[in-house]
Amino acid sequence: MSARKLTPGRLVIASHNQGKVREIRELLEPYGIEPVSAGELDLPEPEETGTTFAENALLKARASAEGANCVALADDSGLCVAALNDAPGVYTADWAEKAAFEGGPGRDWYMAMGKVEGKLAELGPDTDRSSYFTCTLALAWPDGHHEIFEGRVHGSLTWPPRGTLGFGYDPVFVPEGRDQTFAELDPAQKHAMSHRADAFAKLVAACL
Repeated sequence: MSARKLTPGRLVIASHNQGKVREIRELLEPYGIEPVSAGELDLPEPEETGTTFAENALLKARASAEGANCVALADDSGLCVAALNDAPGVYTADWAEKAAFEGGPGRDWYMAMGKVEGKLAELGPDTDRSSYFTCTLALAWPDGHHEIFEGRVHGSLTWPPRGTLGFGYDPVFVPEGRDQTFAELDPAQKHAMSHRADAFAKLVAACL
């Protein structure tokens, strides 16, 4: 069965993460879509209770679609590290959450990158550092219909963090075939190969 098509007009990006909103907005602009973020609309962030990226993406998309009575697009993405049994995975953002004694609430991505590195260091200097970023995009309509698309980009982790152009774990992730981290690459180069771009290309092919 073919996917439901997106028509030009307003679409809610179900995220309060400005880095993520900016990336999705840039990917959508050529298609006559007018993205507005859940943050701009003061829509609440639903609790991410899913155990998979698809479940969490759909939770967020449905909450925004119902809250704004408009088609909504949500992204649930994360870093999966082979030697850590694909952790942090769906808990990628949780690893960045600051506890009260760390000055929380809020997210500290340098701290999150340090946690990953610390766990790899415990496994020894010869530990496999291969990893991948995965992105699941969920489109939800106010009538309950939804579409889901997944993308990945493989690479390896480096330390210490390098670059200032990305967000999240970008400063420690070196994509396959490159020697620069995602945070050192020009954003246009990152967009061309990222997990989000991969998932987005599938969405475009199916829905636009």
